Amino acid sequence: MTKVNQILFVYLDIFIIMELKLNFQNQYLAFELSKKLADDDYAYGCNNLGYCYENGIGTDINSQKAFESYQKAADFESITAIFNLIECYYEGIGTNINKQKVFELYKKAANLGNSTAQYSLAWMYENGSEVVKDINNAIYWYKKSAEQGYTEAQLSLNELLKE
Repeated sequence: MTKVNQILFVYLDIFIIMELKLNFQNQYLAFELSKKLADDDYAYGCNNLGYCYENGIGTDINSQKAFESYQKAADFESITAIFNLIECYYEGIGTNINKQKVFELYKKAANLGNSTAQYSLAWMYENGSEVVKDINNAIYWYKKSAEQGYTEAQLSLNELLKE
């Protein structure tokens, strides 16, 4: 990563964190910085560009472009982008609602080690949501999540093992 891009990351963090306090010029700058980083294939930039498009920060709201930007960042295995893409498929933001893709993306994030995704995937297996009910897989993913200290996973695992 070049020094210039490192500086862009710092400025972009400041702009996104202070989103509600940004005036129009700063919103446009946040959008442009995100676009530059996305053009250079940085997952962080792609994800933030999607956020700008989704929320109209420095640009018009464009759900399709938000979805495409989140998809690009998710292809780089950005956990944040994967969760944003899950929301797109769940809510139909820039794409059609597709609960099977939601399941696949939770599985991708779970395999990348994200405890929240592991918990969500376990819940889907336990309840047969978008997948055939499979208690063994539910236990497996609850354990993975619980091992990372995810409290809800620990509780759900304990309940499943009592049955």
